[in-house]
Amino acid sequence: MKKHPLAEVFGFPISNMTTEAKRYRRLRLCPYYNKEPSCTKVSAISPLGVCTIFHGERLAITCPIRFREKWIIAEEAASFFFPDNSKWTSLTEIRLNDKKGESAGNIDLVLVSYNEDGNIIDFGAIEIQAVYISGNIRNPFEEYIKNSEKFNEFDWSKEPKYPRADYLSSSRKRLVPQLIYKGGILHDWNKKICVVLDEGFFNTLPELPIVEKKDADVAWLIYNLTLDEKMNCYHLIRKKIVYTKFHDALNTISISEPGDIKQFIALLQSKLNDKIENMTPPDAPTLIDIFQKQEEDDSN
Repeated sequence: MKKHPLAEVFGFPISNMTTEAKRYRRLRLCPYYNKEPSCTKVSAISPLGVCTIFHGERLAITCPIRFREKWIIAEEAASFFFPDNSKWTSLTEIRLNDKKGESAGNIDLVLVSYNEDGNIIDFGAIEIQAVYISGNIRNPFEEYIKNSEKFNEFDWSKEPKYPRADYLSSSRKRLVPQLIYKGGILHDWNKKICVVLDEGFFNTLPELPIVEKKDADVAWLIYNLTLDEKMNCYHLIRKKIVYTKFHDALNTISISEPGDIKQFIALLQSKLNDKIENMTPPDAPTLIDIFQKQEEDDSN
């Protein structure tokens, strides 16, 4: 385990002591095209300026704004949404309503293509999914900010609630609902979607049914961060693009594969035994015995 969880704070590795990095930390700025110059993560008054954390030997991007570096995601999404040489631009935080006029949420980024008169020809939606954190990231962040010059001595490994990337919650509580509500509307409109994830997050998902780009209505844009050792900063690098059909991908992610029913029954039996431990157990066969007998009969 790393001595601390902090990979990037206000856009720079915590070991970066350049004048620029110090300025961003001092002024609490965001270098990745936030809606305003300052970082506003969690709170505009007291922002939690952690862009990325360590998760084992891997980096986990925990702020969706971090993916906006150099607008690489917009360029690569446009190549999926529109024909070559299209004129397009990006619009951020667009409210999406359902049939009743109720909000289905905000779309992180909408790309629109337009003609010479400025009229919209087509559009596509980009959904950016950063990773949830389990544990407490605020405390090590505040501790580092108090004394960033002594980054070599920074050790959070023995503190309680050490922060880790929570990929399961990120997919079940965030990604799947976003695809169901917002993605469902966009799919009914026959509009394409790009989902932006880091490589570690994507690798925790079930294997998606892949199709050719021309047949896809969802593109999964998978990125990683690589360290520029000379400049002591990380850069966003696209690892791969995976093309899928909307419903195939949603069904794969949202429906869990069943485990062994005998293990579940054994757990229930254990709980029941704890509850009636002072009672004489019945002589009747258990459900596990019945399943075992069925398997023996099937094999004969």
